[in-house]
Amino acid sequence: MKSFFSLILISMLAVTTWASLDQNVFEGFRYLFAAKWGIATLFDTYFSFTLLYLWIAFRERSWASRGIWFILVWSLGTIAISGYGLWQIKRGKPLL
Repeated sequence: MKSFFSLILISMLAVTTWASLDQNVFEGFRYLFAAKWGIATLFDTYFSFTLLYLWIAFRERSWASRGIWFILVWSLGTIAISGYGLWQIKRGKPLL
């Protein structure tokens, strides 16, 4: 599991860096919003982020932690989610 979360984190950091060096994120959004499939993909992605955030919120006990993870998941997406998984593994907590 640790290898899986690490691979996702490294891959997402690499592809995000690669894309950022080629094009500003706001310019990329302009192209994404111009296509109906781009909008559908964003809906799918952020609904998935919301479902995974609810799992994180269920596991976290403090409102502060829940708030921080909400901001991280909605701003960093899969980077934050894979980081959360690695953090839980490091803490020795089961993921399920």
